[in-house]
Amino acid sequence: MMIPKRVGDRLTRSIGKFQQVLKIAQDRDVNESDTVSIIKDMLAEVFGYDKYLDVTSEVAVRGTYCDLAIELDNKVEFLVEVKAIGRGLKESHLRQAIDYGANKGVPWIILTSGLIWQVYKIRFEKPINHDLVCEFSFAELDPKNEEHLERLFVLCKEGLTKDAREEFHEKTLTLNRYIMGALVLGDEIVGVIRRELRKISEGVLVTPEEIIQFLSNEVIKREVLDGEEAAKAQGRVRRFYEKATKHTMESSTDKPGGESEEPKEPSGQQSG
Repeated sequence: MMIPKRVGDRLTRSIGKFQQVLKIAQDRDVNESDTVSIIKDMLAEVFGYDKYLDVTSEVAVRGTYCDLAIELDNKVEFLVEVKAIGRGLKESHLRQAIDYGANKGVPWIILTSGLIWQVYKIRFEKPINHDLVCEFSFAELDPKNEEHLERLFVLCKEGLTKDAREEFHEKTLTLNRYIMGALVLGDEIVGVIRRELRKISEGVLVTPEEIIQFLSNEVIKREVLDGEEAAKAQGRVRRFYEKATKHTMESSTDKPGGESEEPKEPSGQQSG
């Protein structure tokens, strides 16, 4: 993710300042109202918003108001739920923030205590669900760490025009334990493992089924393979390979003279 130099300079410059501000606020155990004031300053000086024009506390949700909202061109880009700096972020706080977003039709949620920042995207399905897009501790940010700056850029005003949050969300959906588990147990990876085991053992044959059973029982955590998120990841990987196989077969039949190649046996299903 390319961060514009002027934005990178602003992030680098402001990290140290607000790390000190947050430490003082934490030592004084400031209340939620004072934490909201700090967050407004951070949205302006760190993330590049105009705190008078882009940040509002006037977004009503079911007869109440969320703490803050980032609104550009009459569109709410983020709802921001703030908790006092001395409080940990709890599941009940997340449910409250997700409920606000679901009722307002705003998919992007920031839950923060100033120290801890969490960014969520709501999935408007039945039932309503959500993804944790990124999380960081502001106190632990290193201005020289590109990954840390990338997380901050997800929330920046400039990042909205570059679809930074969408790009980071897609990265989160792809680089996770469920996708990794599904890939490792797929024909392609199992086939590679089978060939390498044959080399290491100087010819001992192991079936794909034996490899899958061993990986499932001895290597990969059960929670990575079971449950709703695991099923979604497995479905996503399966659809990708089905699409890739179909594309390969169509490309083969389109060769000059109408010749088609013999279909290749999947890597993980070769005969012994």
